[in-house]
Amino acid sequence: MQPASPLAPPGATRRRRPIYLLALIATAVALLAGYAVSAVSTANAATTLLSQGKPVTASSTENAGSPPSAAVDGNTGTRWSSAFSDPQWLQVDLGSQASISQVVLNWEAAYAKSFQIQTSNDGNTWTTIYTTTTGTGGVQTLNVTGTGRYVRMNGSVRATQYGYSLWEFQVYGSTSGTGCGTSNAALNRPVSASSTENAGSPPSAAVDGNTGTRWSSAFSDPQWLQVDLGASSQVCQVVLNWEAAYAKSFQIQTSNDGNTWTTIYTTTTGTGGVQTLNVTGTGRYVRMNGTVRATGYGYSLWEFQIFTGGGTSSPPPSASPSPTPTTTPTGPPVSGGGSLGPNVIVFDPSMSSASIQSQLDTVFHQQESNQFGTQRYALMFKPGSYSGFNAQIGFYTSILGLGQNPDDVQIHGDITVDAGWFGGNATQNFWRSAENMSVYPSAGFTRWAVAQAAPFRRMDIHGDLNLAPNGYGWASGGYIADSRVSGTLQPYSQQQWFTRDSQIGGNLNGVWNMVFSGVQGAPGTSFPNPPYTNVPQSPVTREKPYLYLDSGGNYNVFVPSMRTNSSGVTWANGNTPGSSIPLTQFYVVKQGDSAQTINNALSQGYNLLFTPGIYHVSQTLNVTRANTVVLGIGYPTIIPDNGVDAMHVSDVDGVKLGGLLFDAGTTNSQNLLQVGTAGSTASHASNPTSIQDVFFRIGGAGPGSATNSLVVNSNNTIIDHIWAWRADHGAGAGWTTNPAQTGLIVNGNNVMAYGLFVEHYQQYEVLWNGNGGRTIFLQNEMPYDPPSQAAWRSGTNGYAAYKVADTVTSHEAWGLGSYCNFTADPSIHADHAFEAPNNANVKFHDLLTVSLGGKGTIDHVINSTGGAAQGTATVPVNVVSYP
Repeated sequence: MQPASPLAPPGATRRRRPIYLLALIATAVALLAGYAVSAVSTANAATTLLSQGKPVTASSTENAGSPPSAAVDGNTGTRWSSAFSDPQWLQVDLGSQASISQVVLNWEAAYAKSFQIQTSNDGNTWTTIYTTTTGTGGVQTLNVTGTGRYVRMNGSVRATQYGYSLWEFQVYGSTSGTGCGTSNAALNRPVSASSTENAGSPPSAAVDGNTGTRWSSAFSDPQWLQVDLGASSQVCQVVLNWEAAYAKSFQIQTSNDGNTWTTIYTTTTGTGGVQTLNVTGTGRYVRMNGTVRATGYGYSLWEFQIFTGGGTSSPPPSASPSPTPTTTPTGPPVSGGGSLGPNVIVFDPSMSSASIQSQLDTVFHQQESNQFGTQRYALMFKPGSYSGFNAQIGFYTSILGLGQNPDDVQIHGDITVDAGWFGGNATQNFWRSAENMSVYPSAGFTRWAVAQAAPFRRMDIHGDLNLAPNGYGWASGGYIADSRVSGTLQPYSQQQWFTRDSQIGGNLNGVWNMVFSGVQGAPGTSFPNPPYTNVPQSPVTREKPYLYLDSGGNYNVFVPSMRTNSSGVTWANGNTPGSSIPLTQFYVVKQGDSAQTINNALSQGYNLLFTPGIYHVSQTLNVTRANTVVLGIGYPTIIPDNGVDAMHVSDVDGVKLGGLLFDAGTTNSQNLLQVGTAGSTASHASNPTSIQDVFFRIGGAGPGSATNSLVVNSNNTIIDHIWAWRADHGAGAGWTTNPAQTGLIVNGNNVMAYGLFVEHYQQYEVLWNGNGGRTIFLQNEMPYDPPSQAAWRSGTNGYAAYKVADTVTSHEAWGLGSYCNFTADPSIHADHAFEAPNNANVKFHDLLTVSLGGKGTIDHVINSTGGAAQGTATVPVNVVSYP
């Protein structure tokens, strides 16, 4: 079940030119381009094509299909095109200063009437080496004279009503081959460090161009400072401007992936002061790796400067265990870190309990019944002890501890979710979360009466955890992971629940479907009476990344390590194993940021931290870099406009997606989220992509449409708690007003899924096409609103909730439940809830179906096995094992 947010009107679309005309233009241009290049080779034997494959940026991009990189890829069938306005520019970074002798512009039909060719050494101050007000389009070969590292076409008057569009932008000239550029390639680039002494000396201070600010580390060995140049570059010089706390022994190292390092300079007799080191090396990442300090303090740099020459190069094929698409940085440089925005409220132990209670109440009173509103909040508590308040958590609200471990934030009071707003019925307590805190409840128990999309992660409850509303009204949730409950887990009226990799003192009862995976203290499997399913160890897991404050008061994101055959919490014996990423390595996305800005940040090597807000995206967000973290706090909501897909993740290692809500737009999107490209074959077994607390909704606040919500093409992906909801209530909920076919499609092999909540889609709710898949827990409701049997599906009675494709030869699933509630036509039948090939290696454990109040019938549980779920008694039909 899922609401949508108000949608902006779709933007103007570009009129399509006749295909035959485009084909003639492309053919003629390609012939002319071939002539131009051969002429250059003959007439200027001493010059070289310098621009191809180099980093390129532009003032704007018309759409995702015409990026700046297409103008320097050597392919005359791809192009860059700009917005439909003046002025616009396209700029290429040659990597080092060059002598420019010729520029070839291969225009698409949308060309420049007036433009200049300009050069620059720093990308800021420009010299014009060619200008015209009578541009002809076609292929323009310009013999010029100039020098610079950066070359741009600066268009001032368009020849058509469209933008500027170039099939290719070619810059010819020469470099000395051994010269070093004069621009500091590290200036304001993403930077990280092994540690930071305090908030006043962050890593970013060493690359800000200000010799009055500095980075300083903790007082221990070893320590490092690392800069991401955005693309693989030939490094020719490094300048270290040390503060008094310098390195006696250190190395300068380069890397193409940020993991495997090559030493290009080493010393055990560091002098401090300003050290200018002439080096030779290649890499996207450059770091100072300090091994012995010269003083009792840490390592401290006023500035860390890197100079490049000889252009850029791609990493060798062996640099990464799986293919990583080359990302060309685009757009103006963005900065990492900074403010988390107005919808993040941070509490400090020095604040009075009355002040904290007042702010908590203000947010709750706004959000208590705000099911389809646009407000979003994150309530964050700094490490320390708090007492004397009750934090009631409403819609679109996350309460978070900012310690590295749950016990760093101690709440001697209450965190509560109840259902007074809905008459004691908790089945619509969606979209709220609690994470990374230790709670000492005032009455001996914490009440967390939630439904879908309400994760409870890294929580330490000193007492019981009651999952039912006051009065034990209806409840239908929920999800717990990496948490400890010293007392008893008390589901009471919860119809189904999933708990993973946790520790509990005991479990009180269950209604239909209580599933445990890797939970210490959980009851053994006894399904269906009591309805417990216990998988003793979780096959493969990685806990969700989370925000925390280090000892210096700096924000970091902690990325837990992958575990196999795991049980219990990750923090039982100290810190959760994993690694930290400073906030300076994240672009902090705030409401109002455009899709272009977000994509620019991704292309420049940043991770993303989405702050609470609503984000309309007019182009697909493209995550192409391995190990990128995309983390949301406070239910940031991404809405695709004009029918684009909201987000695509390339088929790369280790991307982490967490804490996001994807909302369908009014124009149909094919997929809201796609992970991996169609036909992906690479193995990611050692470093899978993970999808955690990622939610999807079609309709609810208004009409919305998306064919599929989540499509997983990458092998080995971990899906850890999703709710894909085609709205059954709210505005825009209707058979024709919020159409959606499928909630989850899995095409990748060896995909692991925990905690699937998928509801009300019009065809298969889950369609599993890959081999080796495993699912632990599914909660499903079939669509409420088929107007008739024939309208739902002709020839066959309905669609299965969980379909394993006929071609699959291996699959296993535990603890799956599906319910029908055909309110529009209670005479409707579904042949079965689960459908799978008859194969000894396709196995199911502990399945159930229910007809809610007798509104409709599910004739069988799986294939032709299991009796009919029907009648007003609302009694489950169970299958313990299949086949």
